[in-house]
Amino acid sequence: MEQQFHRIKRLPPYVFNEVNDMKAKARAAGEDIIDFGMGNPDQPTPPHIVAKLVETIADPRSHRYSASRGITGLRKALAGYYQRRFNVDLDPNSEVIATLGSKEGLANLASAITSPGDVILVPNPSYPIHQFGFIIADGAVRNVPVVPDQDFFKAVESAIMHSVPKPKALVLNYPNNPTGYTCSLDFYEQAVDFCRHHEIWILSDIAYSELYFDGVPPPSILQVPRAKEIAVEFSSMSKTYSMPGWRIGFAAGNKQLISALQRIKSYLDYGAFTPIQVAATAALNGPQDCVEEIRQLYKGRRDTLIESMQQAGWDIPAPPATMFAWAPLPPAFRHLGSNEFAKLLLTEAQVAVSPGVAFGEHGDGFVRIGLVENRQRIRQAARNVKAFLSRYDKVLEESERRRAVAGE
Repeated sequence: MEQQFHRIKRLPPYVFNEVNDMKAKARAAGEDIIDFGMGNPDQPTPPHIVAKLVETIADPRSHRYSASRGITGLRKALAGYYQRRFNVDLDPNSEVIATLGSKEGLANLASAITSPGDVILVPNPSYPIHQFGFIIADGAVRNVPVVPDQDFFKAVESAIMHSVPKPKALVLNYPNNPTGYTCSLDFYEQAVDFCRHHEIWILSDIAYSELYFDGVPPPSILQVPRAKEIAVEFSSMSKTYSMPGWRIGFAAGNKQLISALQRIKSYLDYGAFTPIQVAATAALNGPQDCVEEIRQLYKGRRDTLIESMQQAGWDIPAPPATMFAWAPLPPAFRHLGSNEFAKLLLTEAQVAVSPGVAFGEHGDGFVRIGLVENRQRIRQAARNVKAFLSRYDKVLEESERRRAVAGE
């Protein structure tokens, strides 16, 4: 029996899949692939966090169902983080909730607040869940620019004027994945004033707020007076503490949105495994020198990537934050688009990257490079890229021949 499933039909084929399949086949054939494709931290979780997990898991009482909204200690620790880092006071009982990573929190809040046909404003390019969380929930996504400047507000104003119904929410993500763009507190102030005036919710994603390289810590939108009237903010332990597989994050801010998320989560999960929540509490309350070490690790990799790729003939802007470089396609390959270029880079240089089109059509002139290989491997990738670029004419000729044969 063949049936069409409405929500599945609204999801396009996952653009990453084609490159991932090629990568798997190359590795199966014994090729050494230098993989910059996924933002998957490669460093171990700091030892004191792991030790707390081991200590807690030894107690069989911790093996029972946990609390969907997060144990009390973790919610207090999250509130403490906001007080230390942003000078923002949060009520751990009504303005903070633990999530199974920021991705789950965003998707479940989208499900909680979206009615069929609701219009959501989402930057393009963006991390896929920012738009597809709402598409899965039967919302309608309208794209706005990702650069946080005055043109952003002009585009949002235009989107409001030409949307029926009026937009319900605006998604913000700074430091931004995939572009690495950051924003100022002044930008957040304008966004809050604008959205309060138009009665639009703001969903802010600051998962990369601790991975910054130029000395100025990125702000939180909750630092803006009265932001909590309309805004909720998501973050994650994955990048800050190298805890990606632990799947622990949080949302903070507006009580109504937190309550909506808590309500829907109560039907869907019992929260993260209690030892993971206890270890996350230890991470937030414990020594923070590990965060600085992780930050410096990515900064060193960023600097190595930018310098070595420039020497290879590929100019890539240095990202001020995140664990990604947003790399424009080399001029000779721009006509191919990001997906074809990513496939060529994999087959010809044994370097895997994420095609920019996977983050939206406005990302098609770029690829995203994750800083998830060590500096020696980054230099090796640059040597491979240099050799690839030096024979670009032959590579393009062969590529065009294969595409012509495939089109017959």
